[in-house]
Amino acid sequence: MVCWALTGLLAFSWPTPAQAIRLKDVATFKGVRDNQLLGNGLVVGLNGSGDGTNVVFNVQELANMLANMGVNANVSKVQVKNIAAVAVTAVLPPFARVGSRIDVLVSSMGDAKSLQGGTLLLTPLKGADSQVYALAQGPVSVGGFAASGEAGGGVTKNHPTAGRIANGASVEREIPFDFAAKQDIVLALNNPDFTTATRAVGTINKYLHGNFATSEDSGTIHIKLPPGYKDRLVSMLSGLENLEVATDAVAKVIIDERNGTVVMGENVRLSTVAIAHGNLMIQIKERPRISQPLPFSQGQTAVVPDTSITVKEGADRLMVLPEGVNIGQVVQALNAIGVTPRDLIAILQAIKAAGALQAELQII
Repeated sequence: MVCWALTGLLAFSWPTPAQAIRLKDVATFKGVRDNQLLGNGLVVGLNGSGDGTNVVFNVQELANMLANMGVNANVSKVQVKNIAAVAVTAVLPPFARVGSRIDVLVSSMGDAKSLQGGTLLLTPLKGADSQVYALAQGPVSVGGFAASGEAGGGVTKNHPTAGRIANGASVEREIPFDFAAKQDIVLALNNPDFTTATRAVGTINKYLHGNFATSEDSGTIHIKLPPGYKDRLVSMLSGLENLEVATDAVAKVIIDERNGTVVMGENVRLSTVAIAHGNLMIQIKERPRISQPLPFSQGQTAVVPDTSITVKEGADRLMVLPEGVNIGQVVQALNAIGVTPRDLIAILQAIKAAGALQAELQII
C-alpha cells in the first residue's frame, strides 16, 4: 500500500501566513543540552538464554567482578549460560543533580537469546571525558520474548535481547553550568534560516525593550543580559522561550521512493510548464485454436495459437500550469490528470530536470 501525504492539501489556493511557533520549539540555549553516557556490564539470572561458550569477554567481566569482591575464579574453567555481556546507555539531562534517577537501555553484545528475567549488576556509566556520571543497576524489562525447543525452531516477538530499566541509574556527578556567571545567552536555531533569525531578533528585542539581541549568522542569536535581569536569568529565559516567532524555511519537496510518499512545503512554486501524463495500455491475449482436418484427408489434428493484440492510449492529458502556482494548485492539477503517488514522483523529477520546479528536491 502506498501512502500519499498530499491528500489533505487540496484545499490550498494561496499560501497561508507563516504560523507563529514558540521559540523553545525552534531553538535551544547553548549549554542546555543532554549528554550521552555509556558503560558495559553483566546481566545475570537468565534461564539458560545467556551468552554461549564462544563469547569470552562476558566470562572475563564476571571474573573481574568476582576478583573485586575477593573471590578468585579461574577464567579457563568458568562456563555459564545464565549471564550476558551488555552495553548500557543512558541520557544525562541538563541540570541533573546528584541523586536524580534516569532511565537506562540495556543491549546484548554477545549471542544471548534473551535478556528476559535478568538483572543488571552495578555498572558505572561514563561520559565522553571518561568520567563516571551515573551508576546503573536493576531488573531488565524486555518488551518481547523468545521460545524454542531442543529440536530447533521457535517463536520470537520483538527484540528480547534489548531492554530498559526505568529509573535504573542514579546520578553521581553533576555537569557544571554556572548561570550566575553568564553575561550573555547564545540561542541556536534548530533549522538555520536568515528570515527566522531576523524575526526572532526583532521579537526578542521587543520583549526586552532594547537592542539586546543580535544575529551573526542564520543559526546563532546572541542575547546580552539586560541590567534588570542580573539576578533573574531563569525568569528571563522562561519568558524568551515562550515568545512566538513566525518561522520560515526553504521551499523543499521530500520524496521517499520506497513507499511512494511525497511531502511538499507551502512555498513550493512552479514556472510555466506543460505536463503530459500518458496512459498507454497494451493487452496481449493467447487463445489456442483446434485445427481439425477434413474427413478422409491425410492431415492431423493440431493446436494452432491465436494471438490478439490490443493497444489503447488514454485520452489527451496535457495540463499547462502557469507560472507561480502554489502547492494547492499543483496538487489539484496533478490530481486532475489522474496521477498516482509514484507517477507524481516521476513527474516532479522531470519538472525539476526541466528547471521549472522552484524548490529543493530531496530524495530519501
